[in-house]
Amino acid sequence: MPLMDHIRELRNRLLKALLALAAGMAIGFIPGVFTRVWTFLEHPFCAAVIRGRTGCSPVLGFGHQLIINGVFDAFLLRVKIAFFVGLILTCPIWLYQLWAFIAPGLYRREKRWTYSFVGLAAPLFVAGGALAYVAMSRGLHYLLGLTPTGITPLITVDTYLGYVIAMLLGFGLAFELPLAMVILNLGGVLTHERIRKWRRYMIFGVFVFAGIASPSPDPITMLLLAVPCVVLVEVAELVIWANDRRRANRPQLYAGLGDDELSPIDLDLPSRDGVDIGRGPGPDG
Repeated sequence: MPLMDHIRELRNRLLKALLALAAGMAIGFIPGVFTRVWTFLEHPFCAAVIRGRTGCSPVLGFGHQLIINGVFDAFLLRVKIAFFVGLILTCPIWLYQLWAFIAPGLYRREKRWTYSFVGLAAPLFVAGGALAYVAMSRGLHYLLGLTPTGITPLITVDTYLGYVIAMLLGFGLAFELPLAMVILNLGGVLTHERIRKWRRYMIFGVFVFAGIASPSPDPITMLLLAVPCVVLVEVAELVIWANDRRRANRPQLYAGLGDDELSPIDLDLPSRDGVDIGRGPGPDG
């Protein structure tokens, strides 16, 4: 396709994705939907023990409930929640539009790998987000527990929502680390021999990464993120070991050839869109 046709195709895909997102945001603006989503997001703060008591109760006074300090903050909160609701509800649509734009340029083998990686990346990210949701109350308990006596913490809704998003993204992306290791191994960048030599440093690096990825500096939250990541890294190491062993047992096409000797033609190259590109023209041209 010419460049302008690619740009038109991208424009059409983006327009469809944005229309779907707008429809999802309209659902997020429904009062009943907004209330349930906000109650779900607010629960970690309500479950956090602040000075021996849980939050979200106006009876306890200031410091035990979230606040807003602007005229438009309540409206902007609804817009943000509606955006996240629309993003999640319409993810099959905008992900399909993205895939429909990229897929025509991929080989069949590349499509199969893409399906496998996406199929693994989504559950790993969700698992990391679920762990972050559990760990947020402990993180808030530690952070707000550092408040000196005589000082009342007034947590705004924007600050808390930023903390929630940072925790969800940090934990979710941290759980993608093992998948990134496998991708590097398939690309020939990372081998099991290198992992075996640098295992101690890699485990230390995982803990450092967990400390950086987690916005909460308390050790409990860091351990809750680092320990599952170490387990996943060990699982990725087993996959890399099996893949390297399979490569070592595979017959080498160029084994025994000299530098000035011609290599044989590989007649089994992957096909693209049903056309075998590894074979030359037949007897009839």
